[in-house]
Amino acid sequence: MVREGGAAAYLCVKNEKIDRLVAIMARLRDPQHGCEWDVAQTWATIAPYTIEEAYEVADAIARDDVADLKDELGDLLLQVVFHSRIAEECGAFNLGDVADAISAKMERRHPHIFGDETKGGHHRWEEVKAAERAAKGASSALDGVAIGLPALLRAEKLQKRAACVGFDWPNADGSRAKISEELAEVADASTPDHVEEEIGDLLFAVVNWARHLGVDPEAALRRGNAKFEARFRAMEALAGEAFPQLDLDAKEALWQRVKGSVPL
Repeated sequence: MVREGGAAAYLCVKNEKIDRLVAIMARLRDPQHGCEWDVAQTWATIAPYTIEEAYEVADAIARDDVADLKDELGDLLLQVVFHSRIAEECGAFNLGDVADAISAKMERRHPHIFGDETKGGHHRWEEVKAAERAAKGASSALDGVAIGLPALLRAEKLQKRAACVGFDWPNADGSRAKISEELAEVADASTPDHVEEEIGDLLFAVVNWARHLGVDPEAALRRGNAKFEARFRAMEALAGEAFPQLDLDAKEALWQRVKGSVPL
């Protein structure tokens, strides 16, 4: 999008708006005149808020709420500015360095767009990423998969990395059979710790099967959660205040009644 005055004028306006946000954060972090809460924060203490804001962006997208998406993206941008301000205060980097780094990365990972190569795509992207990890001294194909990722997402990323070096089922049949194997191992587990371990293996196998079927397991579970919530609330609405006291057979009858009638 280019407004009157050309791209340079448009970018100038945008830079002013970003500069305003950067200045606000600097004021909030001022040791003498800032906000006590903001001054006390560290990378570690605001990391949970960063994750929460990212999920709220995803929620706005899932609800197709464009106005809310704008607000949530602003909240997420604030987190980037916040982290960058803390880094600037300790002399590590600033927001401009963050922008430079991601710009360089995007150009490097799209050599067919910004370089001389003629072919690109996801496979080339992964090759460039692997080369970057090797340049950093990575010793495993799994290096760099963040520990702090949600467990389902991390499982999928670990499996994709392993698949890139040939450790994968040739098709979905193998991963489906693995689920049956893991179900039997859960049934045979004899201690709570062993049950937890085998349930973890079972969930990992389900993620693998989803990956082979081309299904995003995180998105699938979110959809399953939404379906359950909608149906459960419909059951409560039908039964009213009596719902908690109903026996399981009555609740199952309500469940069957709402299954085909609740829009999803």
